Amino acid sequence: MAPVRIAVLDYGIGNLRSAQKGLERTGAEAKLTADPADVDAADGVVLPGVGAFGACMRALADTGLDRLAVDAAGSGRPFLGICVGMQLLYEASEESPGVAGLGILPGTVRWLPDILPRPQMQWNVLRCIEPEHPLLAGLDGAWLYFVHSLAVDLGDDVIATTNYGTDVAAATARGNVMATQFHPEKSARAGFRLLQNYVDLLRTGAG
Repeated sequence: MAPVRIAVLDYGIGNLRSAQKGLERTGAEAKLTADPADVDAADGVVLPGVGAFGACMRALADTGLDRLAVDAAGSGRPFLGICVGMQLLYEASEESPGVAGLGILPGTVRWLPDILPRPQMQWNVLRCIEPEHPLLAGLDGAWLYFVHSLAVDLGDDVIATTNYGTDVAAATARGNVMATQFHPEKSARAGFRLLQNYVDLLRTGAG
């Protein structure tokens, strides 16, 4: 069986290669790329991200990957956003007023309440609202690694939360577009399970 092909969008900010390497461990053919041909040919597309919302959006626009991301999300192929890559899928962020997000998903990214220190930088427990979602198979109650000061609003698209003084969105999904606030590539065995779940979704579609 040929490996599934994953395009990891390379817009030059943060350690994007760690997400690529994590996906490669599942047996997938993961390529860090900004080439439209690679993105079009991929079975799935992943948008990682670290740093500031505004800087990441500018880098996406400068490389033309903002349009490619929107097109890929609209193509029906499984699309995965990770950490700031999750936040970029939304319309706006309180971190960068006046900077429009990709608008693939509705909503605004907001600062975590100051009940506890920001950022949340720790391992925390995943609570699955929709444990039957294929991305979350086997992960209810798992410990995963979070580094973030903002999070998306709790709403209909949220499929998992964590508690950091209050319930915080940890994973969302709307159709083929999925996202995690935590870093699966830094989350040891549980993170590998999530990446494997994602690759299994691709394998089902590609097969």
